Order: sequence, then C-alpha cells, then structure tokens
Amino acid sequence: MKVAVVGATGIVGETLLSVLEERAVPVARLTALASHGRKGAVRFRGVALDVQATDAQTLSGHDAVFFAGGEDASSAFAPALARDGTVVIDNSATYRNTDGVPLLVPEINAQTLHPDDRIFPVANCTAIILCMALAPVRDLCGLSRVHVATYQAVSGAGRAGLEELAAAESALARDEAEPASVTFTAPIARNIIPRIGEIDASGYSGEESKVCAETRKILALPNLPISAICVRVPVRRAHCEAVFFETESAASCASLAAALRAATGVVFHEHGIVTPRAVEGHDDIHVARLRTEDESGQRFAMWIAGDQLRKGAATNGVQILELLLARGLVRA
Repeated sequence: MKVAVVGATGIVGETLLSVLEERAVPVARLTALASHGRKGAVRFRGVALDVQATDAQTLSGHDAVFFAGGEDASSAFAPALARDGTVVIDNSATYRNTDGVPLLVPEINAQTLHPDDRIFPVANCTAIILCMALAPVRDLCGLSRVHVATYQAVSGAGRAGLEELAAAESALARDEAEPASVTFTAPIARNIIPRIGEIDASGYSGEESKVCAETRKILALPNLPISAICVRVPVRRAHCEAVFFETESAASCASLAAALRAATGVVFHEHGIVTPRAVEGHDDIHVARLRTEDESGQRFAMWIAGDQLRKGAATNGVQILELLLARGLVRA
C-alpha cells in the first residue's frame, strides 16, 4: 500500500508515522509531505526520509493520503484525490460536519462506513475522547443530556503550543521574564485559559461548538442536549474531561461500570484517580470517579482522560485505515 502523510513534520504527522509503524500497517511506500521540502526531516521504520513539498504531483499515485496539518491543504487537494479513488483521512475540521461524510470512531460507529466513501475526517480530539466514554452509556441506558468541562493539553495547539509552554516554564523556573504569548491568548505556564477559539454571539467558543456538534454526530444523537466549557491547561499532551450526564432509563454505577469495562479501548478505574501524565503515550481512554448525582438512577458524573495526539488524532486515523483494509476497501 502506498501512503502519503501531509504535514509529516508537525506533531500530529510525527505521531502518525509512529503509530503506522507500531501497528505494523502494511505500508509498502511512504511519502512524507509538508509545505516545504526538507532533507532527512522525518523517520519511518528506522530510515530517515526526505520531506517533499505538497502539490498535486507529489500527492498522486497513493492508495491513502493522511492530512495531518491545517485545513488549507485538505480543502485544496482532498476533493480531487477522492474523485480519483484515493482514500483521504483528514485530521482537520474541513469535512467533519459535511452531510454524507462519516465521522468515524471505529469502536463506536464503524457501521456508518459506506463502500463508496473516500473522505474520512478525524473528529475533534476532545469529542473522540468524550464519545469513547459516552458510547457504552448510550448503548446501556440511553443519553438524555450531557454537560462537560474539558481540560485540554497544549499539544492541541500543535508543536508551537508545546514549545511555548516549555519556554515559559523554563523562564519562570530561572526567575526570568516570560516570553510573550503567541500561540495562546494568555500566558499558559502556571495558568489556565478558559477559551479555545473565538467566542461567538451565543457565548460558545469555537472548540466548544465543535465538541457539541461532533459528539452528536459520532453518537448518532442529533438532538442530544449537550453543553461544554473548554479550558486550556499547562499539560503537555493528554486531555481530561469532567462529564455530567443524564440517562434515558435508570441505571446504577455498577451497571455503568460493567459497560465501561467491557468497552473496547476504554480502561475503567473503580478506585483512585487517573491523571494526564499517566495516560500520555497510550491509546486507551481512561474513566475514573464514576458516581451517581442523586437518587433518580439517571444522573451521573465521571472523569475521563486520553492522549489527544494518539486516540484523539493519529491513532484514530490509523484505525480508520485499518478498518478500510479489513473490509477490502483499500488495497494492502
């Protein structure tokens, strides 16, 4: 199988290469692409690869193309690639809410895949992590309402976010002037920022709107009442979420715990806590602190954590490709 990765030098692209290698995806030829060419800039299977500039010529001739950067590249090139039969797996928001385009999280909604589909957006990282924990609840007793507060790592803003946090932490530790914030709207070290994206007239930030819309689509609950407050925190790469949810029918913590334990890709912690540092570098979504909120048997809370670069981005994209391979919809 011939695979190209656009944005290979970015943090998501770098993670994609690692996940493709770890999961032994049958890649016969890998082409690393970015906005500009660079000699020996990335590694795959122990070999340094040159990065080529992205254009129609360097993209042609592949069975699958990952877009790991911003929206410009996928919007410019994905439609033509899809018309030519190439599978496009896109980590940007460009096609996530397009009617007729599946928003696949394979553990949850693989049944939405149609043999003619060629463009596969990777959902918002926060929504993926949330839905991995909510899907077992939906399947057990339905969902009637969700409220979520998210605590999102700086890697969600790319390599620039990681570098800005590291530089600020280093300066503060040396009792030096903190560099000016460029990636974030306020200093991130020793701080939290209760806004990710622009705030619209309704008071929702761009990230909050994405989380709500994409959670409804992934769970196939288009009318689900859901609200979110999304906060950037000085953590490297794992997101955490405090989730308060109401079910359609009565359940118990014991029955919910059993459903979460049985869910693929979910680790349930009956006791203790889970922190973002503990889940860095892992694909599973971790659920802890499950509790009932009243005596109705329909109101609960839980804490969830997951690596946003892996299951929230690269791993989910690779799992989509694996699903296509398993169904014979892309040649190995």
